[in-house]
Amino acid sequence: MTGLVAVIMVFSIPLAGIITSHFQAQTKLKHKMLQTELELEKLKHDNYVIETQKMRLELEQMKLEDAKKDDYLMLK
Repeated sequence: MTGLVAVIMVFSIPLAGIITSHFQAQTKLKHKMLQTELELEKLKHDNYVIETQKMRLELEQMKLEDAKKDDYLMLK
């Protein structure tokens, strides 16, 4: 009986270490994945802000061009 307990103890310690290191590696990968996703979301947000500003400027330019056309038509 003591021999069986000794055998179980010998195999359980390395097995616990393998399982623990697996969970640590898995956690590190998840952390890296979350960091990458966060960086991607920041880039998406920055892109959205830039595109919105670009569209705002284009709209303002269109309004100015329309105002010039209206002024030109009124002068005729």
